[in-house]
Amino acid sequence: METQRQPVGVTVEFCGEVIAVDSDRFTIGREGDLSVDDNQFLHRRFLLLHQQGSLWALSNVGTQLTATVTDRSGQLEAFLAPGATLPLVFDVTMVSFTAGPTTYGLTINCPDPPFVGASVPRAESGDTTIGATSLTPDQRRLVVALAEPRLRGDGRASVVLPSNAEAAERLGWAITRFNRKLDNVCQKLSRLGVRGLHGGPDRLASNRRSRLVEYAVATRLVTKDDLVLLQQSGMSGAEAGGDAE
Repeated sequence: METQRQPVGVTVEFCGEVIAVDSDRFTIGREGDLSVDDNQFLHRRFLLLHQQGSLWALSNVGTQLTATVTDRSGQLEAFLAPGATLPLVFDVTMVSFTAGPTTYGLTINCPDPPFVGASVPRAESGDTTIGATSLTPDQRRLVVALAEPRLRGDGRASVVLPSNAEAAERLGWAITRFNRKLDNVCQKLSRLGVRGLHGGPDRLASNRRSRLVEYAVATRLVTKDDLVLLQQSGMSGAEAGGDAE
């Protein structure tokens, strides 16, 4: 008779602190086993880490906020909407979410994961490429400008993202140009299946800026190495090899 695989303990790392999960239910939010912040935009109980059969799982028990969940490599990415549950099958799971103007990040460590991710080399060319996603130079600079606080975070668990106007000023662009290019980036990624970037009949994409940053950082679409691109912010699109969109 086959013996069922038993769940093992996990740890949650937040703000440099490693918290051992010593029960089969662990809540994360404004209040709970892990009190993230007193941010009034954050649910009292937002995420629930719990045992599901022989696995640990992460559930979104909130009603408004979503979370971006990736493996350590950023090659797998999930959009955890309210009411959704995701089994945790890797040794390291990265979780990021935004409440109001603040974006948070935490790590869930499973010491005995049921799956081990394979290393897949990235194809690179003149443009940014990860999987089927490619960005023009101007699109890439836009994403870097929005993600700059996350990329410069130095391990901080929470950062405040710039507004569209602040990011446009950082790039030396007019706000109309910035908004048009932000539309282009969000539409491109939405066509590739990235959720939460484009409004629809049943959901407004009011937080698409934070969702874009969560996705771009989690999947390594932009990294710290790309911060050098902000030095080109004073250049025209033609001078910097920008796009014509």
